[in-house]
Amino acid sequence: MPTKIRLQRHGKKKFAYFHVVIADSRAPRDGKFIEKLGTYNPNTNPANIDIDFDRTLSWVKKGAQPTDTVRALLSYKGILYKNHLDKGVIKGAFSQEDADKKFAEWQETKAAKIDAKKDSLTEASKKAAAERLAAEAEANKKKADAIAAKNSVLADELDGEVATEADAEVQTEADAPAKAVEEAEVPQEEVVKEEAPKTEEAVKEETPKAEETVEAAAKEETPEAEKAEKAPKAEENNEEEKTEG
Repeated sequence: MPTKIRLQRHGKKKFAYFHVVIADSRAPRDGKFIEKLGTYNPNTNPANIDIDFDRTLSWVKKGAQPTDTVRALLSYKGILYKNHLDKGVIKGAFSQEDADKKFAEWQETKAAKIDAKKDSLTEASKKAAAERLAAEAEANKKKADAIAAKNSVLADELDGEVATEADAEVQTEADAPAKAVEEAEVPQEEVVKEEAPKTEEAVKEETPKAEETVEAAAKEETPEAEKAEKAPKAEENNEEEKTEG
């Protein structure tokens, strides 16, 4: 039965991780498998590859064919190189000790490369963070300068308005005495104007009243005078009558 070393997809959309499995080449990708050899997570940098070295090497020696992606993973972990050295030992090209020494040197070189990559990624991350902070500081400075300029303009406008109001108040206070004088004079003229016609009218009204009073008094006095005049006449008549008798 032909077997393949392949990836079996897990995880969610746009965040997948994979299992490295031995499966029948005729089985579906995510279907039945023979053995799980490890995991592969491409979402990290560098990618996280966790594979059982000995079991995978055993399957490779048995003839299991890896897919292209799995082949790259096995090469990255040194499994294919180890298989190549073991074949050289079998053929007698070099001894087992030489093969182990070469593989140890390869592992050291590979580890150094991985560490260098991690260090470069860390430095790049720090540099990007520093640039981001510098950009944020520059943006904050520009915003602060803009706000300060705006506040300065507003302060100048407010000072101008305050000065205008103060000048208006001073002018009002300066004009207050003149206005008071005008207001004091205007009513007096109006009073004089109002009193003058009233006095004439009062005189006109009082004149007929006085005439009426004099006439009434004259009328009242007339009967009394007539009575007074008639009284001596009656006395004279009485005296004449006495004289004749």
